[in-house]
Amino acid sequence: MLSFLGTAILLTVMPGPDILFVTAQSISQNTRAGISTALGLCTGLLVHISAAVIGISAIIYSSAAIFMLVKLAGAAYLIYLAIGAFRSQGSALALEQNPAVAYDKLYKKGIIMNILNPKVSLFFLALLPQFVQGTENVTGQMLGLGFIFLVQAFVIFSLVSLLAGRISLYLANNPTISRHLGKIEGAIYAIIGVSILASE
Repeated sequence: MLSFLGTAILLTVMPGPDILFVTAQSISQNTRAGISTALGLCTGLLVHISAAVIGISAIIYSSAAIFMLVKLAGAAYLIYLAIGAFRSQGSALALEQNPAVAYDKLYKKGIIMNILNPKVSLFFLALLPQFVQGTENVTGQMLGLGFIFLVQAFVIFSLVSLLAGRISLYLANNPTISRHLGKIEGAIYAIIGVSILASE
């Protein structure tokens, strides 16, 4: 279990779509926005963990057409977010002028982004069986490992949100940087989308 936890932490902190997404929301809005996004991403993980356990991921992987369809949908959604960020006007960090942040929408964004990334299902399909002990209660073991991964991911994403939220306070006081924040956020979305699209 400790070996799995160490592996999970290492994989979570590595730069990837999820952690970049949380960072972008925390910097462009605030810490709570990042945590709301993290909650959505972790909720999406439940789908992938379940899929890995019951073998749906194997079906997706065996069908190139289905895999490519899900992959394209995920990339298209991220590019859609990128376009929206590029079109945003003014500073995305004017928190005093925009107190009502739609945290529920950020939560839903996190879920959609995670579910539409087929690499996550394949990741769990490849990772979880490596840490199963014996042949008894394999399903229970995989569910337990998946839950451990989910909890540590949320903790790390929350810490990233806190750090990025502090950075956003600095950017909020720097009009020159904050005016270009939409472009920065859009670039992050575009990079994530292209990386998913280009992955094998």
